[in-house]
Amino acid sequence: MLNKLDIEPPLDVGVLCERLGEQRGRPIRLMPYPLEVPGPFGCWIATGSADYIFFQQETTKSHQDHIILHELGHMLADHHPGGDAEPADFLRGPAPGLDGDAVHRALRRTSYDEAHEWEAETVATIILEWASVLNYTIPRRADDDDVRRVQGALGDHQGWL
Repeated sequence: MLNKLDIEPPLDVGVLCERLGEQRGRPIRLMPYPLEVPGPFGCWIATGSADYIFFQQETTKSHQDHIILHELGHMLADHHPGGDAEPADFLRGPAPGLDGDAVHRALRRTSYDEAHEWEAETVATIILEWASVLNYTIPRRADDDDVRRVQGALGDHQGWL
């Protein structure tokens, strides 16, 4: 999957979302948000024109990446999005077309079963573990075309998933 999206180590979750959105024909908007604690760390909300991933802004970058990848896991597994806000909910707010109340209602209504949560978490973990391995085993891609050709001829051809 990551090869088809032309994603290279080191993994940039924002670039992954951008490319996946292009492939799906629906932009994926990443929305840091002050989510209540305790509570969910993230939520995927689908509108008519875009997918929004809200994630806890009050945590580390690595945790945010994991939250985002978990929500992508729901998308990739064809789960239904957590949001079911009414059209009037998408008139103003933290993102174009979303209001804060719509986000909070979606977070309260998110009720994936354990199998869906396990599946999404597995997707996130596999992507992060694979990225971690490749970050340590594959040399950074060179800027020079000649050096890249040599790297391609001599390098690891396993690449991404």
